[in-house]
Amino acid sequence: MFNSRHPRLSKRGRIWGLCILLLYTNPLSCLANFSQAKELIYKIKEGLPRGTFIGAIGVDLNLDFSVDPPFIFSLAQKKVSEQYVNLNNTTGELYTSATEIDRETLCADNLEGQGCVLSLDVFVLPQQYFQLVKVKILIEDVNDNRPKFPTDEIAMSVPENAPINARYAVEQSAVDPDLGPHGVQTYWLVNDFGMFTLDVEENEGGELTPFLIVTEALDRETQAEYITDIIAEDGGTPPLLGAATLKIVITDVNDNCPQFKESQINVTLHGNTTKGVHLARLHAFDPDLGANAQISYAYSERVPRDTRSLFHLDKITGVIKLAGKIDTGTATFYKLTVLATGPGCIPAVATVIVHIIKVVTGPPTLIPRYIAPEKDGVVTIKESEPAFSPIAFFTVKNIDKNQRVDCYLEGPGPFRLSPYQLFKNEYLLETTEPLDFERTQEYDLILVANSTRGIVIKTFLKVQVLDENDNAPVFQQSLLEISVEENNPPNTFLTQLQASDQDSESRGEVLYLLGGDAPGIFVVDRVTGILTVATSLDREEKETYRFIVRAVDQGTPRRESIATVVVTVQDRNDNSPRFINKDFTFFVPENFPGYGEIGVLSVTDADAGENGWVALSILNGSDIFMIDTGRGALRAKTSLDREQQGTYQLWIEAVDGGEPALSSVTMVTVLLLDVNDNPPIVLFPQSNQSYMLVLPNTVPGTSITEVYAVDKDTGMNAVIAYSIIKRKGGEPGSFAIDPETGNITLKRELSNRGLYSLLVKVSDHGQPEPLYSTVMVNFFVNETVSNESYIQSLLTREADIEVEERPWYIGQMAEGPERYEPFPCQPVLIALSVTCLGLFFLVVTLTSYICCRRFKKNRMKRSEVEIPLKIQNDSMQVVNRKLRQISNI
Repeated sequence: MFNSRHPRLSKRGRIWGLCILLLYTNPLSCLANFSQAKELIYKIKEGLPRGTFIGAIGVDLNLDFSVDPPFIFSLAQKKVSEQYVNLNNTTGELYTSATEIDRETLCADNLEGQGCVLSLDVFVLPQQYFQLVKVKILIEDVNDNRPKFPTDEIAMSVPENAPINARYAVEQSAVDPDLGPHGVQTYWLVNDFGMFTLDVEENEGGELTPFLIVTEALDRETQAEYITDIIAEDGGTPPLLGAATLKIVITDVNDNCPQFKESQINVTLHGNTTKGVHLARLHAFDPDLGANAQISYAYSERVPRDTRSLFHLDKITGVIKLAGKIDTGTATFYKLTVLATGPGCIPAVATVIVHIIKVVTGPPTLIPRYIAPEKDGVVTIKESEPAFSPIAFFTVKNIDKNQRVDCYLEGPGPFRLSPYQLFKNEYLLETTEPLDFERTQEYDLILVANSTRGIVIKTFLKVQVLDENDNAPVFQQSLLEISVEENNPPNTFLTQLQASDQDSESRGEVLYLLGGDAPGIFVVDRVTGILTVATSLDREEKETYRFIVRAVDQGTPRRESIATVVVTVQDRNDNSPRFINKDFTFFVPENFPGYGEIGVLSVTDADAGENGWVALSILNGSDIFMIDTGRGALRAKTSLDREQQGTYQLWIEAVDGGEPALSSVTMVTVLLLDVNDNPPIVLFPQSNQSYMLVLPNTVPGTSITEVYAVDKDTGMNAVIAYSIIKRKGGEPGSFAIDPETGNITLKRELSNRGLYSLLVKVSDHGQPEPLYSTVMVNFFVNETVSNESYIQSLLTREADIEVEERPWYIGQMAEGPERYEPFPCQPVLIALSVTCLGLFFLVVTLTSYICCRRFKKNRMKRSEVEIPLKIQNDSMQVVNRKLRQISNI
């Protein structure tokens, strides 16, 4: 019916149908003759419910709905368009569909500042009214999203020496998909503990970053961490809030943190770049050493997860590689925020902008073929490799015939990249000099391929130098001089050996060993190098120990070095002075001059220095004797008399100079040797005026009396000889005297009566000259003593007679008519004296020998001293007996 009424329209309808069919294949060819497309723009808020009116296309196009046939409105892409809107086919009115429009989902890839637009193509039919209407629906943002932190708990590290007003970025800042004022506007803390506050900074891209500000001095030892809630607030009405737990950890001081050499790196990447290509290498430097200088690289939480998967970041080397295939239809650039984190440091931030270039033909590529061992773009070379060692071949591919590519090397180090002469577009990377691990451990090289079209391709290569055992351990000191006091406790610490080896790993691990000449009493810890002595040392036994210690590394082959250790044992006052003899005996002649040297006491002390200085002193008898401290010479202050005291026993103390002082005591016996300094003393008769009655009829041979004398000296000096040196009265030779006993006997008959006087000489046998005394012995020959006064007068007259009675020191007597005749036994006495003198010296020699042998000295010395005393006691008994005889007469 439609066709019968309008035959022309039927023909035109077939033409229009064909054009609509060709619309999707080549729109310009069919619509070139029609009116230009019209554009309608509507604005709605996101999140509107289903059925909300958006706009009336027919009304807005001022269409006349009274025409016949009526207008028909149709969406060009129904599957996409009808997901969000419904179109009334007859009226052209647009309504929201069952699916709510979420601006953040619909326009997730739009940058901030760009509007969110839903574009629709609407056809106005039938053919005679055909129009293509471009409909743009602007989706306005509403505050329908709360700020949200990436994690529920945010941990921050703040060093304890952080100055007041120090600022620390909270990297895990909140994200609000809403735009403009509906986005995050501010941050604040629920509890700042009076130590912190928050500030917000806006970067060039309009992103807000909260900064934690230290308001008071921190002390990790007082409080190691602070836990509070951080609130992110948007600008909606009412505002929406997002919260996360903020854990602030106070760390110990690490005064250097990583810093990027470049805070922003721009990388151009072609859309057809193959997977695994090195894009960039971020390099952060930390001046610290050891664990504090370790740097790890990581993406910021702001980098979306899919972007992290696309661009792989090596957390140790900082190398960024392409890990997937780039979709050039969805993105034209990527912004990568990289953090360089050190122990206890604020992360350093660097931004890598990756610009994606759509290419029709592929750029030149560098294909590596590694000669040296390689893994993940890291080449390893031993430091022992010679110069010009090949590392890798690089082949330039994907080059047009008219295109020329130049390759060169960027980066420091002894390397060169040169064309390989035998083949075109082949380049050889090799070393130019031997590598040294101890000087540089790794090199970062950039191989640049620059084409004549201006395309620059960079390939990143890291060369690591492998360490070898080419260094021996080195002692800090080749000679270690150690002092230790003797008598130390066992296992005393002496020193810690320290040697360093520049090699790495086990090649640089040093073990400490003792040399073969080290005494077994010394022990060294193989790992720590602590040197100890296992036993107590005695300086007097050995004062100095000298031996070798070795430092050996664990490389192959092993290398070692040696050092000399000299241990000096310092003296302690642990030895008392020691006399060479247990006791001493000195023989000294009496009348020895004062301050003469009696003898020397030898004393030693095994200690050294002041501890070995010895001072001698006399504990008793110091008023008579003195001792020379330096030589140990014993002296008497005055001349000694044996007759007063023949033996002295002294106690001598030796004290050293140590602290506290040590001492020892010895006994010194001083024996006085007799000197002939005393003449005989006549005990009977007691006076030259005494007399004895001798009967005239006394038979010759009768013992009349005995002259008795004693001598205080001893030995030969006390052996007494008696002789008659002068006679008066009676017949000569009437009486004789025994030279040894002093016994006077009658030799002839007495024919005359009267007074007989005999001058008797009492002499000792001393040397060098004998000493003597004289006494007058008177005999009155008669039957009785009738007239005592007469006899006394005779004795008085006899006293007037010239009688030799001189002192003992005058020599022999020669006065009177009868000169002194030598003692008839003088030769015998001389021989006896020489024999006794020889025996005396023999006794002295034997006594000294016995003293040195230390056998029974004291008993023998006492016996030698007591013998004269016993003789003197026996002599006194004889004297007493004679006195009793005289009293009887």
